[in-house]
Amino acid sequence: MSKDALVSEDLAKKFATEKDTPYTRWIRSEGLDIIGAHYVPNLRTVELKPWARRAGRGVYINHEASRTSNDCYVCEIAPGGKLEPQRQLIEEMVLVLEGRGSTTVRNNAGRSVSFEWQAGSLFAIPLNTWHQHFNGSGRKPARFVAVTNAPSVINTFGEVEFVFGCDHDFASRFDGRPDYFSAKGEQKGLLLQTNFVADAVNLPLISARERGAGGGHIRFNMANGSMNSHISQFPVGTYKKAHAHGPGAHVIILSGEGYTLMWPEGEAPRRYEWQVGSMVVPPNRWFHQHFNTGRTPSRYLAFKHEAVAIRNPQGVPKAWVSRRLGGDQIDYADESAEVRRWFSDALSKNGLAPRMEEAYRAELVELPPKAA
Repeated sequence: MSKDALVSEDLAKKFATEKDTPYTRWIRSEGLDIIGAHYVPNLRTVELKPWARRAGRGVYINHEASRTSNDCYVCEIAPGGKLEPQRQLIEEMVLVLEGRGSTTVRNNAGRSVSFEWQAGSLFAIPLNTWHQHFNGSGRKPARFVAVTNAPSVINTFGEVEFVFGCDHDFASRFDGRPDYFSAKGEQKGLLLQTNFVADAVNLPLISARERGAGGGHIRFNMANGSMNSHISQFPVGTYKKAHAHGPGAHVIILSGEGYTLMWPEGEAPRRYEWQVGSMVVPPNRWFHQHFNTGRTPSRYLAFKHEAVAIRNPQGVPKAWVSRRLGGDQIDYADESAEVRRWFSDALSKNGLAPRMEEAYRAELVELPPKAA
């Protein structure tokens, strides 16, 4: 079987017209490239092209699976510059990669809020609000990465004039209150209800032992949208449990160094090295597993659409549930012996050793029995 499930040219031609969509045609009309990748070594250095409509520079980074659910783009604002204002029937989450600046958000009723950001800031654009980004430095460009649900929205309506020209105010998404983008928030379980995080790299996290290795975790649902995100961190000498879920999770490295293994079930893992600024996007239902090989804790941000989460009847993502219980997470006890050997070898190159024994022992206490 081909690894990419390739078929004959005759069969492929029967579906050729379905690859072209209103969304892909819109991207071409913007004059931008789509990098069809599920791994980018560094978002901070990826090559950009002039984006005339927005008065900036940009590129889209979407592999085939995510292009139908949510997308990703990188945009740069020139020193002392600003992007053109726009509104959109599209949800959008933003991580600032480099630089500092500000954003103004307003609705048709005239309610306006401005806030400042820096590298590491995280926020969302409320649905169909006018918004404009400004570079606060006259010497250095500012760069951000954003994930949106544009593919499904543009493909649903088909007319970009409506998507970017609707004048309806969604009061439940943005009411114009002055503290809308303040850094305050209310913690409910793993969910932090806020519309702005000033510094995602140093934000305190909550223990999430279910993912293994003594890691920390926090989740967001910003601007009352259907898209969401989470931050995870794991200590030196440790790695996360392998798991699988739906398409479109964009995993961006915020701190540390290491690698990710990704593989479709039944095939050998493929290895992707990462550093601060790298991005991995696991294809639909591929298992993936993150490993910290550096001398500091590793932290990543995952932007995603709710469709990524395949949940059990209790509402728990199956990526958090052991495969022994019918979930999509591989317990340490069930992983390949090669996983541990590869990890030990990678650490030794940095003069480090694994610190996983406690995690292995802790798992055995609650490990479900294997199915017959």
